[in-house]
Amino acid sequence: MITYRQRMIEDMQLHGYSERTQEAYSRAVRQLVEYAKKNPSQITEDDLRQYFLYTKNIKKWSATAFKIAISGIKFFFTYTLKREWTTLKLAQPQKENKLPVVLTQQEIQRIFSHIRLFRYRACLFTIYSTGLRLNEGTHLQVKDIDSSRMLIHVHRGKGAKDRYVPLPKETLVLLRDFWKTHRNKVWIFPAPGRGGAGMSSADRPISNNSVQDAFRAALKESGINKKARVHTLRHSYATHLLEKGISLRLLQDYLGHSTPVSTARYAHLTQNTLHAAKNSIDNLMDGFFKNEDASHGSNG
Repeated sequence: MITYRQRMIEDMQLHGYSERTQEAYSRAVRQLVEYAKKNPSQITEDDLRQYFLYTKNIKKWSATAFKIAISGIKFFFTYTLKREWTTLKLAQPQKENKLPVVLTQQEIQRIFSHIRLFRYRACLFTIYSTGLRLNEGTHLQVKDIDSSRMLIHVHRGKGAKDRYVPLPKETLVLLRDFWKTHRNKVWIFPAPGRGGAGMSSADRPISNNSVQDAFRAALKESGINKKARVHTLRHSYATHLLEKGISLRLLQDYLGHSTPVSTARYAHLTQNTLHAAKNSIDNLMDGFFKNEDASHGSNG
């Protein structure tokens, strides 16, 4: 007998959702079931309402986490159980418009100096120097590296879109040096095997969590007090390229953004923009109290 989870996964596959989306949506439904302590088919609309209030008011989930929960649960009840409930339309994540954290090149170098294992240093530098998302970086394959054109072919990025990104010379040298340590025929960053540093598991790539943990540890050791994570390297890449004169349109292609709106926010974070704004503000305020003192003096 097919389970609700299996049916939901099949429904998501028919809709063309990626494996990561399938995992996230399945997890969202599992968390709801654990909260309600009921069989999925017995969960009522009031259960759903109380759960969303619980995640918002008690757990205080971020807008992103809440959005994933709503999307996964809505898919399950709409397509798998075929129920249309008002609560599914009513519940909405709070809109956020936060600017991303950006690290300077000096800060990134400082963090990297605390990454001890070669595989993490190579993976994280590749992510930074090419603007990849974490999952895109860990899942790079040998066939994706086009050294003759100095490009990386990113397969099925966010939204299942392919794109090409420039491959810096220094990154290619690093990747070649790292590949010699494992010589895996499929993965650039294979999961480490049990046979030691030079051994690897050919059937799977390095885990996202291990790379994220390595970055967090290095960030802590560096003493840099910014709420950074691996994705911050992508934000920093975009900002640094804009500072070097790369056009927004070209950067949009490199990052794989669907609209220029997502890319344009980095223009507000460049040092050039910040310095120009600071200078304008300084010029505007310069001598403000001197003029006021002069006015007081003439009145006296």
